[in-house]
Amino acid sequence: MLRTSWRGLLLLLIIIPVVLGAEDEFSSNLILDIKVNGNVNIDTELIRSFIVFQIGDILDDADVAKTIKDLYQLAVFKDILISREQLPAGIIIHIDIAEYPLIENVTFQGNDKIKTAKLEELLSLNLGNYWSPFLQEEVKKKIADEYKQKGYHLAQIDFEVLEKTNNAVDLNIIIQEGSKIVIRTINIHGNKDIPEKKLLGKMKTKKASLFRSGKFEQDKFEQDLDLIVEYYNRKGFVDARIISWDKTIKEDGFALDIYLYEGDSYKFGQVSVTGNKRFTDEVITSQFKFKEDETFNLQKFNDQLSGVAAMYYEDGYIYSNFDHELEKKDDHINIRLDINENTRARIRKIFITGNRKTKEKIIRRHLAISPGDYYQQSKLRRTLSNIYNMGFFEPDLYPEPSAPINRNGDIDITINLTDKVSGSANGGVALNSQEGLVGQLAVSHNNLFGNSWQAGAQWEFGGKTQNFSFNFTNPYFMDSATLMGFDIYHTTKEWETYKVRTNGGSIRFGHPLGFLNYSRLVGGYSLYSKRYSILKGEEDEASNNLQELDAKGWQNTSALSLTFSRDSRDNIFFPTSGSQFTIYNEFAGGLLQGDFNYFKQILQVSWFSKTVWELALRTKWRFGYVTGYGGKDVPPDERFYLGGTGPDGIRGYADRSVGPDEGGLREILFSTELGVPIAGDQVVGLLFFDAGDSYNSLKKFNFWTMKKGTGLGLRVRSPFGLIGFDYAYNLDENTWEPHFQFGTTF
Repeated sequence: MLRTSWRGLLLLLIIIPVVLGAEDEFSSNLILDIKVNGNVNIDTELIRSFIVFQIGDILDDADVAKTIKDLYQLAVFKDILISREQLPAGIIIHIDIAEYPLIENVTFQGNDKIKTAKLEELLSLNLGNYWSPFLQEEVKKKIADEYKQKGYHLAQIDFEVLEKTNNAVDLNIIIQEGSKIVIRTINIHGNKDIPEKKLLGKMKTKKASLFRSGKFEQDKFEQDLDLIVEYYNRKGFVDARIISWDKTIKEDGFALDIYLYEGDSYKFGQVSVTGNKRFTDEVITSQFKFKEDETFNLQKFNDQLSGVAAMYYEDGYIYSNFDHELEKKDDHINIRLDINENTRARIRKIFITGNRKTKEKIIRRHLAISPGDYYQQSKLRRTLSNIYNMGFFEPDLYPEPSAPINRNGDIDITINLTDKVSGSANGGVALNSQEGLVGQLAVSHNNLFGNSWQAGAQWEFGGKTQNFSFNFTNPYFMDSATLMGFDIYHTTKEWETYKVRTNGGSIRFGHPLGFLNYSRLVGGYSLYSKRYSILKGEEDEASNNLQELDAKGWQNTSALSLTFSRDSRDNIFFPTSGSQFTIYNEFAGGLLQGDFNYFKQILQVSWFSKTVWELALRTKWRFGYVTGYGGKDVPPDERFYLGGTGPDGIRGYADRSVGPDEGGLREILFSTELGVPIAGDQVVGLLFFDAGDSYNSLKKFNFWTMKKGTGLGLRVRSPFGLIGFDYAYNLDENTWEPHFQFGTTF
């Protein structure tokens, strides 16, 4: 019992000092208060929000270090000191800070070559920024770089800082611009087979001369170095590279020294292929077209390799890889192409987004590729072209393929669209030299109820014109591919010697031809009444046919029409590829009854191709033929009158001024235009040449006597439709003729 008591007393003597020591260490590191000192412009609560430790915590050195680091990252403090004040019950933490001063005013001195407004925009030094060494270096670099862009590479930037109350400063930026430094010499070292003059000609960086500034631009110069290497690669020097370059400032300007390694020149050798299963060796190697012993052109090789890749991608192998090795043998390079075809991708689903106005089923009718098809880049491009040609969406439509959605590598495609205005209401008046005051009021919509229905009502009025019309077209009648439309009209038109009034309408049906892409056949029937009236005082000038028509009063026309058309244009607003072919046939009278018997046929073909840059060449031929039968003459307004604008336009001539006075029974027209996109396909400039003539017999046709005009034009696509202006020079009469037009006629 006595032995147990002694053991307990000994244990108690050991525990008590340990507990008392722990309590002493706890009280010496217990945070009783945190005080922030020295801040003038920065709110104390903002500083406290970055402090890691809080009142009641046991102080940890790691927390102190993190707090200092976080506060410095604000980039507004030039000094931060954290200290502790020991009290019996714990410690008080003091955070003493020194702020960078606030910028109250910024001025510039000595800047003659760069305006103050430009420097202010460049630096974005707002009042209230903290002036720190970091900001000073950033400002200095931005100003120096801007002066270097102007050719002033020796510009010096200094700062005058005026201290004010409340820890603020006024900043005066002093600039010594120095003289302009230009390139005086460019020397190329290491070239043996290609003359220095040839290499310098490939560079955009030029030394100063009478016609060149000699300004040194770093980005442009680095591009020049790449151009030099690319030029060597095209000449067979596949190992050519830039070793180094040096820029030295001398008294009279820069001296640029370029050091390069040429290597040896090689020729095309043999092409071998491995790994291919989808295409044979012969099909793949046929993509590489070069002559025997032709100089190896790396760019040409890369372009032809891209052709192989495009062939695979077009067939759905979008994951295929093409590794190649250039093997040098003597003075030839043999190409070893290793193809990893991977899986062939199908399109699982096609999603359409952004079409808030147009029904999705209408858009899907224009898809050239369908779910379940193998991926084909050409069909996807055609799909986008078809949708854009609907005229309902902005030009920024784009496809967005998904990541592979299964083990076979199949993908989904999302087509992103942005709606544009489809309807318009417009009106206006103008002064016309031929008709005096003319004008129109019109309401139209080409996507009614999102169904692609086209409807419009129009009233044209003027001294010689009164036209009322209403039209409607449903391109998908009863949700089929059949087109249905009709027109109702009442028109009055006055010509040189007579006036014709027309009341009637027409109906039409059309359907695509499944065996021929982009083609359609449209049949129509028209029934209308006409009355021809010879103008007062023009009786002696009127033809016998016209006098007979005047005497008969109102007469009826009953006619059938059949139109075959094929339109493969990539963009109907600014086509750069494809063609447009139309054959129009009209048969009036005969079995259809009516008072007029005639047959009319018009053939028009247009080609579109892209030339240099973004320029597009358009070429059109138009042939017209009309003849009466059954002892009847062709009505005057069914004959061909060329000149002015419109389908039968020859710019440089007034409307209806080309051909026989009573109108021709035959027409031949040629036109070519060079389109220049100014603002995409919304604003387009034109250079044009027109030639044509009208005859009563093709025996009188003479290509060399065709009437010709040339000039400049502008097309603006507005919410009211296409507006055009042409200023044409008559090559036969040496006169100028302005032309205004609405809509497209090419």
